[in-house]
Amino acid sequence: MSLKEDAVKFVKDYFEKNGNSETKAIIGISGGKDSSTVAALCCEALGRDRVFGVLMPNGVQSDIDYSRKLCDFLGIKNITVNIQDGYNGLSETIRSAVGVDELSDQFKTNTPSRLRMTTLYGVAALIGNARISCNGNLSERLAGFFTLWGDGAGDFAPLAYLYVSEVIQLGTELGLPDELVHKAPSDGMCGMTDEDKLGFTYDELQKVAEGKESEVVPAQVEKIRAKINSVSWKKELLNIPSFKYR
Repeated sequence: MSLKEDAVKFVKDYFEKNGNSETKAIIGISGGKDSSTVAALCCEALGRDRVFGVLMPNGVQSDIDYSRKLCDFLGIKNITVNIQDGYNGLSETIRSAVGVDELSDQFKTNTPSRLRMTTLYGVAALIGNARISCNGNLSERLAGFFTLWGDGAGDFAPLAYLYVSEVIQLGTELGLPDELVHKAPSDGMCGMTDEDKLGFTYDELQKVAEGKESEVVPAQVEKIRAKINSVSWKKELLNIPSFKYR
């Protein structure tokens, strides 16, 4: 079977075993290639009436139009939950209790991600009979580029063993617009792309992971290996039913 056929089968099988004919897939919609591909995949496997999108800006999100465009393109029900008030309130309460003057970069990066996952489970509890998708891909996991119990959580993970290049392939096979499939990956919060922050490309990462180091500049190979090794403890904690194409 093709990548698309295998991925669709995984989603169908998961929902047959862990739900019924009315169980919905709830997906955090960021507007990037991962959430776009997962949403399109679930529409293909379950039908769009069983797919529910949740947009979760933290105040103003500059690229939120991509999220809306995806929901309109797929024709899925969706809501917007702005987490800013919750984030600000929790941040001030924790900062005051700990007794620090400033929030750390780690706090400001990871806390919104964890609040978004809390939001998804809150929506699921109110809607009922729903499962939450984990939208992360293999490239991100190898680089440790996800938040534990934030975007690294969920009930099922369709992309967990797909490199970025394969996510693009799957999104294309599912008929998504190029502007969504090829959108530069970003957390939507700091204005930088994931690759800018990592210091190497996902293409370089894939080549190193697949043993094709000769195709990558030696200095980059060393940087990528060091990164993968430094976060091995993190990726091993992911224990979610996941689609495995290989």
